[in-house]
Amino acid sequence: MTAEFGALQKAWLLNRLLIVSTDCEFNEQLLMSQEPNNFVKHQLYKLLIPWLGNGLLLSNGKLWHQRRKIITPTFHFGILEQFVEVFDQQSNICVQRLAEQADGKTAFDVHSYVCAAALDIIAETAMGTKIYAQQAKRTPYADAVNECTALMAERFMSVYQQHDLLFNLIHPLRRRRQNKIISIMHEFTRNVIEQRRNALEAQQQQQQQQIAHTDDLGCKRRMALLDVLLQARVEGRPLNNEEIREEVDTFMFEGHDTTTSALSFCLWLISRHAEVQAKLLAEVLQVLGEDRSCAVSMRQLNELKYMECVIKESLRLYPPVPIVGRNLQADFKYTHSKYGAGVIPAGTEVLIALIGTHCNPQYYQEPELFKPERQETNERSSSYSLIYSPFSAGPRNCIGQKFAQLEMKMLLAKLVREFELLPLGANLEPVINIVLRSETGYQLGMRKRNV
Repeated sequence: MTAEFGALQKAWLLNRLLIVSTDCEFNEQLLMSQEPNNFVKHQLYKLLIPWLGNGLLLSNGKLWHQRRKIITPTFHFGILEQFVEVFDQQSNICVQRLAEQADGKTAFDVHSYVCAAALDIIAETAMGTKIYAQQAKRTPYADAVNECTALMAERFMSVYQQHDLLFNLIHPLRRRRQNKIISIMHEFTRNVIEQRRNALEAQQQQQQQQIAHTDDLGCKRRMALLDVLLQARVEGRPLNNEEIREEVDTFMFEGHDTTTSALSFCLWLISRHAEVQAKLLAEVLQVLGEDRSCAVSMRQLNELKYMECVIKESLRLYPPVPIVGRNLQADFKYTHSKYGAGVIPAGTEVLIALIGTHCNPQYYQEPELFKPERQETNERSSSYSLIYSPFSAGPRNCIGQKFAQLEMKMLLAKLVREFELLPLGANLEPVINIVLRSETGYQLGMRKRNV
């Protein structure tokens, strides 16, 4: 559609004005705007309210500012460094599980393995609890998360299912099932919050904080997001259990589903590009060494520069969140080098198609090709910063992008060092749901390395 109609398109859906943009100049002005009226998420996100409530993803205005201020310190360098230990441990388990598939001749879908690892990582870092998604055949909480994201994805892509009344009338059994799995997740999260709150209160009473290891922020070692929320205060009062649950559930969803998508696409691409895999392996062996029993540090992950290029190039081609939606609450004034100045009226729905911008030949040469080297030179044919923005941009950019990048580096480094990724199985068939997916899965083969 971009090739046929241009980078800025408009459409009327009855009384709804919809604008779709793959134009980096327009995207930059809207996403980087400091005007709160431009922060409001698209109405489709409301489908997630029964599950995520007014967490950071869905909240707006003053509430969003309060929550963002509370959560931002959780992704401080010192705390991320503590999380690397979790990344390392869970990545080792993922390697062990994948060894069963590494016969060098059988194609399989790597998605479920990566998903279980990502779930274990986000549960331990966000809630401070282990759910053993990788080790158990079935984990009720993990199953509920996966089922709910699949159900919500289908509703996102169906016009009539987006309307609650129609959905309830036409699919009463699915509505009942949605309510059931959401209640399973909420019950699990509430129990964890209550246990952590009781433990924290007991610790404070016994003054054990003086014994606990602290960092420069005064935080306990391996301090989970939940611990930060439990100790936070808004306008002089602590957050209640429901407010905390909203944020924990938000991070459990966002922190595993998008990372799983990004990793799955990246592994598939590496398996189809032998020269990239060889260069990646050489760097991993140089930085991490051949001793697989040694823990990997944050410093080592930061030294994997070519891997950064591989990840960035994969995210360019297949951004986990391919479209960002906004509902304009006030008239939006813009200036454009091609179209001149104008005003988009309040009430307009804007869809910023990041995936279209990333693959626009106006901005990248041979954009359909997987070329990590282009990220080394930061190849662009335009001065606008938002040609490449897989984590969105501006005030509502992804707060956990550094977390996600470190997690991806850890898993990729462990997998590439342990296995040769082979180009077996079906090709990708990307489809846009809540996050980007492939209808054919992410099929590849693996062979254990001798190094």
